[in-house]
Amino acid sequence: MESSVDACMGGTDLPASHLDHMENPLLMPPTRARTPQASFGSTTTRGAAMAMAALALVMTAIVLPATASPAVASTTTATTTLSASSTDPSAGVPTYWLVASDGGVFAFGGLASLGSMGGQHLNKPIVGMAATADERGYWLDASDGGIFAFGDAGFYGSMGGTPLNQPIVGMASTPDGQGYWLVASDGGIFAFGDAAFYGSMGATTLNRPVVGMASTKDGKGYWMVASDGGIFAFGDASFYGSTGSLTLNRPVVSMAPAAGGKGYWLVASDGGIFAFGDASFYGSEGGADIPRPIVAMGPTPSGHGYWFTDSGGLVYNFGTAGYFGSAPSHLNAPVVGMTIGIGSGTFADPVYPPGATGYDISNWQCGNYPPAPHQIGVVEVAGQSYGAVNPCLAGEATWAGAGLNLYLYLTYGASVTPSPSICTTFGAAATACNAGYGAAQYAFNQAATAGVDTSVTWWLDVENGPSWIAGNTTANAAFIQGAVDGLRDEGLANVGIYTSPLTWAGIAGNYQPDLPLWLAWYTGDPQQNCSTGYTYASDHGDELPSGGIWLTQYASGTYDEDYAC
Repeated sequence: MESSVDACMGGTDLPASHLDHMENPLLMPPTRARTPQASFGSTTTRGAAMAMAALALVMTAIVLPATASPAVASTTTATTTLSASSTDPSAGVPTYWLVASDGGVFAFGGLASLGSMGGQHLNKPIVGMAATADERGYWLDASDGGIFAFGDAGFYGSMGGTPLNQPIVGMASTPDGQGYWLVASDGGIFAFGDAAFYGSMGATTLNRPVVGMASTKDGKGYWMVASDGGIFAFGDASFYGSTGSLTLNRPVVSMAPAAGGKGYWLVASDGGIFAFGDASFYGSEGGADIPRPIVAMGPTPSGHGYWFTDSGGLVYNFGTAGYFGSAPSHLNAPVVGMTIGIGSGTFADPVYPPGATGYDISNWQCGNYPPAPHQIGVVEVAGQSYGAVNPCLAGEATWAGAGLNLYLYLTYGASVTPSPSICTTFGAAATACNAGYGAAQYAFNQAATAGVDTSVTWWLDVENGPSWIAGNTTANAAFIQGAVDGLRDEGLANVGIYTSPLTWAGIAGNYQPDLPLWLAWYTGDPQQNCSTGYTYASDHGDELPSGGIWLTQYASGTYDEDYAC
């Protein structure tokens, strides 16, 4: 065959909105494009039409995996297949699970963690997962065809222990959750439970390996996708287009079906999205500088948005898909798949994974929020000590979602009102410490009154201003320490400092608390900030808080842009 499925699928027009990461520079999205684009270039018409009778012959043949290997071995770490949830979205909030290659499962947005294979011996790595119809269970599939069932997911069989011509790369479940399919990289299909076999590519030489699959809405058909974006449709699955004859910047790694069953999305490892049929385009990371390759995607049950995740578990959300967090910063094994469930929508305090991006906003952005996607959302509580409370605090916290952190802009003051004994150690600067403590408590109470989740990470904004006492860095440092203790006495685990490399010493002298650092340094190069921020400051006589650079604010335009180190 010529170019995967496309010898049979030629003659289909590829709408312009699908061309978001091809090599023609005229079709490339702008750098750091963060909002959904209506189009990324001119429409490209595929080659001459091919006889659809040939397609019918391919799709109706019952072909089991053959001994012939595909022309190109799969190098994709993972794939997964998601079907649109059959659960009424009004009963909860669509969110997601992630799975790592060691079988570790991460639950977000109030989804239950129903079990995992993390920490247990596996013969072969996990490559994907799929949820049951009621989202009260899930399966994990390994590259040897082994199946691991959790929650109300039933075990209907596996290929574990059976020699395979090529490894399993993905799975899809039937609409009633009583069966599932596994797909191998050579296009071989294995059906279990009430999943029917509608055909495969197992005996056909492919230009590129298959990397994933998705089932139709009624479960009477399925699609496979190859790494070149070629689509193979079986049963009642219709062909709506592919990228099989196009040159891509990066390979396709996963697919997801549209809610109505009349379309699908493909995602490439660079975050480029291709939408076909009635699957709408809501945005992508194609052309952006992402830290790790994308490995899997999943759609919202309504079909009005989608998520994808990279190998570090960093989740990107588009359209109506909400952000509910990403995997922990330090994983034992890479994330390889995701599946969608209905949760409560609750958030956990994020320790942002390296490479996460987003914004910080304040009263100046009231009603004018930055666009998705963003994993980071740092929101101002108050623009000065004991006052200037952000009137849009509650709304901005809702915008931040699971990426919420809070910050307080510190302005110096003194108070004779005693605070806990920590301030007595500052001697003559005790009144400054008292005032800092009270300012932090005031901000915390204002955030609580606004109904904001106050248990998240807080940042104390320390930057040049007329309130700080020139030449009295001891008093200034006492005020900052008082604010730190004011927040910690509310039970907060994470309190950090926002400052810039050449500002801190002029305000706080040699005070170097062991606190995380949010480094404001407008170089436009966040990775440089993360790696050289401390040495740059030290070379200029500024010893910054020593808890490590967690975030950097590296650019300021319409919005301040932030990056997790």
